[in-house]
Amino acid sequence: MRSSIARRFHPGWLPTLVVVALLPVLMGLAFWQLGRAEEKRQLLAMDAQHRIAEPIASTQLRSLGSPAFRRVLLRGQFDAQHSLILDNRQRDGRVGVEVLQPFHDQASGLWVLLNRGWVPWPSRRTPPHFDTPAQIISLEAWVYVAPGATYQLSPDPLNQPWPRLVTAVTPASVWSDMGRDGYAYELRLEPGPAAYQVGWPVVALGPEQHIGYAVQWFAMALTLAGLYLYFGFNNNKETRHGSAHQSTRRA
Repeated sequence: MRSSIARRFHPGWLPTLVVVALLPVLMGLAFWQLGRAEEKRQLLAMDAQHRIAEPIASTQLRSLGSPAFRRVLLRGQFDAQHSLILDNRQRDGRVGVEVLQPFHDQASGLWVLLNRGWVPWPSRRTPPHFDTPAQIISLEAWVYVAPGATYQLSPDPLNQPWPRLVTAVTPASVWSDMGRDGYAYELRLEPGPAAYQVGWPVVALGPEQHIGYAVQWFAMALTLAGLYLYFGFNNNKETRHGSAHQSTRRA
């Protein structure tokens, strides 16, 4: 049986090379998307769990083994002299920026980088408008841990004047530049005093979207395999018919 099928299946060396090269790539991309879907499910579950938990004290921040999405209570004062303007942020189709400022927490003595949210920036001919509370203030925020390395076409120039317009934020670099011992992760404000437009999505793409992409990659892999089998058997039939026709003409 196997030898009979083998005699009838002759796809040719070029299609075989194409399939050998592409099929593992397509399958790998499909399983990678499934892995990303599972990661996103875990992130959403972690966020939901921490949302219903009581906020922690700021003195516990540095002892957290897994700080992502943990809510924390802060009381202290903003540093209005060192502001970061995170460029290229859009909300509801409008262009704008996010405002990040150092905040000195009294209870822990810790400097944290607080993202106060989004403000519109309709015209680059004037700087974006924001103000900074001068008094000591109580706030609630949550810890944002980036899911991966931030991709930048070109790094932001160093030693810019304040406030600084940047395309990405790395708290460790900010503290190093300022000569301060600050918290390693960005904190994002909850709605309340000092907050602008907040409400960041937990994930940019949901698990269902990654599953949809995985289905597409699986479908492409299946189509490639199906075409390989079809042309393999069809090519053999055409070869045999051609050989038979030439034999008849010679006879």
